[in-house]
Amino acid sequence: MANSAAAQEAVEPVKKSNVKYTCTCAILASMASMILGYDIGVLSGAALYIKKDLKITDVQLEVLMGVINLYSLIGSFAAGRTSDWIGRRYTVVLTAAIFLAGALLMGFAASYGMLMAGQFVAGVAVGYAIVIPPVYAAEISPASARGFLSSIPEVFANIGILLGYVSNYAFARLPLALGWRAMLGASAAPSVLLAVMALGMPESPRWLVLKGRLAEARVVLGRIADTPQQAADCLADIKAAAGIPDDLDGDVVTVPRTRRDGGAGGEERQVWKELVLSPTPAMRRILLSALGIHFFQQASGIDAFVLYSPSMFRSMGIAGDSRVLGATCALGAVRLLFTLVATFLLDRVGRRPLLLGSMGGMAFSLVGLAAGLTVAGRHPDGSKVIPWAAGLAMASAVAHNVSYSVGLGSVTFVYTSEIFPLRARALGCALGVAFNRTISAAVTMTFLSMSKAITIGGSFFLYAGVAALAWVFFFTCLPETRGRTLEEMSKSFGMADTDIIVEAEDHFTKENGVEAPK
Repeated sequence: MANSAAAQEAVEPVKKSNVKYTCTCAILASMASMILGYDIGVLSGAALYIKKDLKITDVQLEVLMGVINLYSLIGSFAAGRTSDWIGRRYTVVLTAAIFLAGALLMGFAASYGMLMAGQFVAGVAVGYAIVIPPVYAAEISPASARGFLSSIPEVFANIGILLGYVSNYAFARLPLALGWRAMLGASAAPSVLLAVMALGMPESPRWLVLKGRLAEARVVLGRIADTPQQAADCLADIKAAAGIPDDLDGDVVTVPRTRRDGGAGGEERQVWKELVLSPTPAMRRILLSALGIHFFQQASGIDAFVLYSPSMFRSMGIAGDSRVLGATCALGAVRLLFTLVATFLLDRVGRRPLLLGSMGGMAFSLVGLAAGLTVAGRHPDGSKVIPWAAGLAMASAVAHNVSYSVGLGSVTFVYTSEIFPLRARALGCALGVAFNRTISAAVTMTFLSMSKAITIGGSFFLYAGVAALAWVFFFTCLPETRGRTLEEMSKSFGMADTDIIVEAEDHFTKENGVEAPK
């Protein structure tokens, strides 16, 4: 009889309404990523007019462009703590409020100092927006569609970048003092919309379990799981990861403090200890994988394309602000198109093949871009460029953005949001994002100076070398994660089931003073 019931459950069809509901939730959370993308992308064109209007130097411009990444470190670490404290959903609302404040400050900036203050607020919001949408999407997604749903934030980030480019093009015709302020302040409207819509999102079932709110977690899992049996199995797995024994049930239960609240002082120190200070070999490998993929995403130079594409296109011989901004929009559209392609490949092809193919394509195209830019500027007539070299540079730039979008750009945040254990997910993702933003700041705050020192072509040769190293790292260090549940993920990095169970029982015993029920 039991076997018959199990067989019937096994063939139960996936609920299409659940798939649509989960997808809607991921899209709503990803609007924060869209605003993030807009704030980063719009700077590339706005910088042309900020420099003219405020009469700032190249160094001041580099600082303005790159400092948002340093400010985002504050937001990324605060996001992990805040999301463990008030939940993923209300953290999205808070992110929208911070974005709104930053947009208003920059839109009404009367000086370079006020503009930097707006960048500080926007940078904090960027840190929040990089961490929370991927974590939320991963925690509400069934394993069968987690790659697709967890990549939606990256799609929306690229939509935001493209909208930033379009905003540059649209507002460029306004008077100088008004145009760049309109570009930077336009993100206020979607920030308000996000705050309102996020209130209708369900909370992450994994966060609910961490808080002991099992009844609410059951309801959410029933709406997002493929089948009722999958919802029940998922709840059991989450309880085990949270250190709640199987026979401890009810609508609300007391969860071991080390699992319940990563934001409290002692509990947060415990997570830091498990993740950084004295990690197990499996946890050390997880952290190394996360930091490595974030490092190579930025060190291979993608933000040089996002923020300095106007300078790159001018080196190819494209003249005039309107043409430069138009070419920037076209490159943004290419990134968006192939990011969409990647969302449908993640759960079919897997993370690892996409990463390896992506890095190989990026390395070759960066060599072509560097060679093209190096030769293009050596025309006997200094006011012209060599046509075939400019063509090679343009084709290589497109190929690079295609390769990046279909692999590294789409996989990075999906991968890091799914490999950390439940107790360390928010903090682990925050560490990865902080490292990502630090490297991004180093790239964006040195690109102009480095291009003057070793030429723009030499800069891209350097990025090509980094991309080749990245391919080796991905091949040797990153296991495939496709098809595994979040609770099974640690086994891909060498953590045995018995290690997880014993660890959960030890935490229960330390917290409650009694041995965990068997």
